[in-house]
Amino acid sequence: MPAGLMQTYRAFAHNNAWANHRLLTACAALSQPDFEAKRTGFFPSLQRTLNHIHVVDLFYVDALEGGWLGPTAWKNQVPYPSLAELKSAQASVDKRLIAACDALTPQSLDGVVRINRDTAVQTERRDRLLMHLFQHQIHHRGQAHAMLSETSVAPPQLDEFFAEGEAPLRAAEFADLGWTEDTVWKS
Repeated sequence: MPAGLMQTYRAFAHNNAWANHRLLTACAALSQPDFEAKRTGFFPSLQRTLNHIHVVDLFYVDALEGGWLGPTAWKNQVPYPSLAELKSAQASVDKRLIAACDALTPQSLDGVVRINRDTAVQTERRDRLLMHLFQHQIHHRGQAHAMLSETSVAPPQLDEFFAEGEAPLRAAEFADLGWTEDTVWKS
């Protein structure tokens, strides 16, 4: 039986957290100067790109939870200068996104999210906001992946989406995250 719409969003939230875990784990092999080094991208370092992902995740996840954080989320564009601090903070916001997706119902998916933009209140359907957030994350992780390929650290594979036959290949990472395949695919 195919996954339902709520299950699809839950799987996307888990895949996002897994991709962040893989990328940040790989980046942990970098020295601090390599993490901060200027590179080609919208945010010209791994440090700045990965912090950007975090602060935008924080902005939107807060809104999905009904919060009013708004642009304060990115007042400090590098709130976590070290990778260890950033990895912990990103894991925390990833868990919040998973929880928000676990709580989805058909009614809430169609519901409107109010987003504090300081000078205005943006309203967006929850399903569209989630699609936007996932696309944003994928876009900037791709840039970070390319930046990482300029270093001595091999970038991790990020272009898969939980192929059933490859479950044994991710079992150790799922264990690190406290998950099983059933965690992701529960109905």
